Amino acid sequence: MRTDTVENLIQPIQEKHVMQFAVLNSQTDPHARLVAAFPHLTFQRVAGGQLRVESDEPIHVGPLVRFLEEQGVEVMEARRIRPSLEEVFVRITGVEVEAMKKEKEKAGGGS
Repeated sequence: MRTDTVENLIQPIQEKHVMQFAVLNSQTDPHARLVAAFPHLTFQRVAGGQLRVESDEPIHVGPLVRFLEEQGVEVMEARRIRPSLEEVFVRITGVEVEAMKKEKEKAGGGS
């Protein structure tokens, strides 16, 4: 078992830079063009018209927003994402939260 302060547990995950964009009017999926134009970034479509961007380096918002707008995608919001305690737990233990819930239910501890 690993115990430490929340700040120390989150530190290794904070080394990853994450941005999330709220986008509209995406007639075509620009994913392949984003990957080609920004090969040092990782892109993931998230529910609700969200686009998640990850990098080991700081993410420069301006070029991404300009690129998306040139593709006909309207960017409504861009924000930095800090890791949640759940993400820290999964990264440290390798145990997914859903798996823990199922184990708890099997043991009869449903409350």
